Amino acid sequence: MRQTRSELPVAEISDTARVAILIPCFNEAATIAAVVNAFKEQLPRASIFVYDNNSTDESVEEARKAGATLGCETRQGKGAVVRRMFSDVEADVYLLVDGDLTYDAASAPMLVDTLWSWRLDMVNASRKSMVEKAYRPGHRFGNWLLTYLVQVIFGRRFNDMLSGYRVFSRRFVKSFPASSTGFEIETELTVHALDLALPAAEIETAYDARPEGSTSKLNSIRDGVRILIMVLRLLKAERPFQLFGALGTAALILALLTLAPIMIEYFETGLVSRLPTLVAASAAGIAGIISIFSGAVLDTVTHGRREAKRLAYLSQPGPNPHRA
Repeated sequence: MRQTRSELPVAEISDTARVAILIPCFNEAATIAAVVNAFKEQLPRASIFVYDNNSTDESVEEARKAGATLGCETRQGKGAVVRRMFSDVEADVYLLVDGDLTYDAASAPMLVDTLWSWRLDMVNASRKSMVEKAYRPGHRFGNWLLTYLVQVIFGRRFNDMLSGYRVFSRRFVKSFPASSTGFEIETELTVHALDLALPAAEIETAYDARPEGSTSKLNSIRDGVRILIMVLRLLKAERPFQLFGALGTAALILALLTLAPIMIEYFETGLVSRLPTLVAASAAGIAGIISIFSGAVLDTVTHGRREAKRLAYLSQPGPNPHRA
């Protein structure tokens, strides 16, 4: 759901709740200290963790000077860093944000309080560009296309699937089966919430351009292809009957259309003049039937995996739990 600030009946998070701010970092020396200081000002009780990902500049030193707790992940890629942070850090609420100074730190208390007071598992910060150059056309189009594709497959709950600014509950983080290594991690986070039908919200927040001296690590074409592949992998893993059923149905339709003129000729003349076409059409029909039945079997397996993920999710305490 999409909400505005005035529509959110939120309450401040408990003083006893542990809030962790997670900042993956790769060559962000120009901005990382400012990001740490901005979130420290907005959430003074939160613990701030910066995990470096083989930076070759002064990112680590700048983060240390700003007072962040440092971590390291040597496997390259944002997904690998997020997976490591989710494993290492213990908290009740997790705020994940990029270290490039493009996301609005002033929105952090609202995002955290919304998750806590509504007992949600994820709050996605949908980006609203403050300046034209904040959002390159290639990134904007790719985000729209991939978000639309995920909406069609998994449900229309989020309008900015690739946002790097989110808040999570502990049970979301500790049950998240991260498998991606790069920028496709945002897609995986979104689909995890959609697949388990977790309570979630999306709130529009300001999004600014990178400051001078800071460069984006995202390549519209290369990372867009990787994200698309991730969407297809998740479709196969989480919606196998949709995928294999559609492929099987297409193969059956192709087989029937190809067989139709051959059968008409046979009934009229008693002859089959295009034997190779008959064999190919029959093979396509058999493949279609196998694909449909395979999708049905895999769907049963997926249902069992989804139940296991749900049990892992329920084994962790939720945000702002009711006390007996």
